[in-house]
Amino acid sequence: MQALFFMDMAQNLSGDMLTLYCNNFMVAKKVDPFFYTLSQGVMDMQPRIDRIIERFSSHWKIKRMSCVDRNIIRIAVFEMLFCKDIPPKVSINEAIDVGKKYGNDDSGAFINGILDSIRIAMEKNELENDRENRANHTNQM
Repeated sequence: MQALFFMDMAQNLSGDMLTLYCNNFMVAKKVDPFFYTLSQGVMDMQPRIDRIIERFSSHWKIKRMSCVDRNIIRIAVFEMLFCKDIPPKVSINEAIDVGKKYGNDDSGAFINGILDSIRIAMEKNELENDRENRANHTNQM
């Protein structure tokens, strides 16, 4: 989340910015592969992820959300769509916990509302194209 926050604040979601972040902040070896999968995945899929977030955010434009909330939600949506080994409810619960820790007083409820709406739509196959892309993107990793 911190790397995506850093790149988002700089308004530059690029590999160069990810490298700059990693050159200045240590990434624990045990989470290194997952860190890169999430960071690169969110960067690659960010336009699609943002469209989905806006669709389920009850009139909140992505740019109006706090940077912390926006990036927590992006990570969770990426996990829900493309990490088939992580149950969506686990992604949602983790996002809520991170939001409560690093966001504001309303972050947990805000994050939960958006992500749970996306989860329900996924269960109803209302994001069918995104489910198909989940398998395709996972196979590319």
